[in-house]
Amino acid sequence: MLDIRKASQRGNANHGWLQSRHTFSFGHYHDPAQQGFSDLLVINDDRVAPGQGFGTHPHRDMEIFSYVLEGALEHKDSMGTGSVIRPGDVQMMSAGTGVRHSEFNPSGDEPVHFLQIWIVPGLRGAEPRYQQRHFTDAEKRGRLRLIISPEGQEESLGVHQDARVYAGLFDGAGESATLDVGPDRNVYVHVARGSVEVNGERLSEGDGARVRQAGPLTFSAGEGAEVLVFDLRPQELPAMR
Repeated sequence: MLDIRKASQRGNANHGWLQSRHTFSFGHYHDPAQQGFSDLLVINDDRVAPGQGFGTHPHRDMEIFSYVLEGALEHKDSMGTGSVIRPGDVQMMSAGTGVRHSEFNPSGDEPVHFLQIWIVPGLRGAEPRYQQRHFTDAEKRGRLRLIISPEGQEESLGVHQDARVYAGLFDGAGESATLDVGPDRNVYVHVARGSVEVNGERLSEGDGARVRQAGPLTFSAGEGAEVLVFDLRPQELPAMR
């Protein structure tokens, strides 16, 4: 049921100031078998050295969100947004007709560890927008908290796609949760840190799993686990209109 991709199978990029692991093809890493999953196009597991970062660069027609695990990430963009995101914060930038932005580690001595994730939007040419919200550990402890959804349901961040993203923290036998998105959906599971059992199969930090035509998925037996779960359309190839 679970098509597991181990952390060690991901692409690797070492730029000195940036250590990045690519779940799907990105930049110089290309694997024909790893071209995203449904509308989920990019999961980059990035570690940026103190005082370093990504200079100003453009995006368009992409839903881009950042999820910080350790440290802090400073964001500036051509919409006039300036913010620093820290663990628990979720940042969503809808590039739409075009945005330029930069991402920088403002610390002089601590690295920042974060996930940058791209979702293909369901339409081109949307007005660019920026969203940010903090989700406490208590909201995610022993459950899957909706953090991204099409209409921003349950105080989640909105996305221009039929996709939902959940975040959960699981540690110990008493913490478990089940997600049932229905048989006509695909699910992607990414373990950001720690380890957890998904329907009895152990996944560790950096591991991912594709689940096609997903039934109920139960997350249990976590050991310091933090997970992201993507509820996606069944289409294998992204479609835009």
